Amino acid sequence: MWLIGDDAEVIVIDAAHDADAILDAIDGRTVLAIVLTHGHNDHINAAVELGRESGAQVWFPAADRMLWDAEHDTAPDRALQPDATFEVAGTTLRAIPTPGHSPGSTSLYAEELGAIFTGDTLFAGGPGATGRSYSDFDTIIASIRDRLLTLPGETVVHTGHGDDTTIGAEAPHLDEWITRGS
Repeated sequence: MWLIGDDAEVIVIDAAHDADAILDAIDGRTVLAIVLTHGHNDHINAAVELGRESGAQVWFPAADRMLWDAEHDTAPDRALQPDATFEVAGTTLRAIPTPGHSPGSTSLYAEELGAIFTGDTLFAGGPGATGRSYSDFDTIIASIRDRLLTLPGETVVHTGHGDDTTIGAEAPHLDEWITRGS
């Protein structure tokens, strides 16, 4: 889970596990949106409750609907479309489709911050897992190569799990990941 914003407003990226803990971190700020990078349960299982409690709409990639439906009985509020933008505290987040970890995996790029939030598409040390249902190694490699490694090298990669990295730190290893495979 990531909170992007300032002392007045935030956007929540990936509402996982505990809505009350997320609400505590929000600390009374206005939640403008809850944006989910993909549909695996460890990124979405608190989204419905958080939306209800905060009054914010849940934005979700439509290609992952089968994963959403396995976790929730209600529909997400809005479909997260490619190039959708979200404005918060003077920063714009732009949705970049990065399928492979799941069909709808989406990263959120904040150019003004020099940062991208990749969910489980790119980690420090390589691509996210592709051994889960609806995952595909060749697709995640294409997403990383064509949509993430094209960003400036100093772009900080905030991952869905583990340590941050940069595009520049990861780019030289693409061929190793391909050789290693899933």
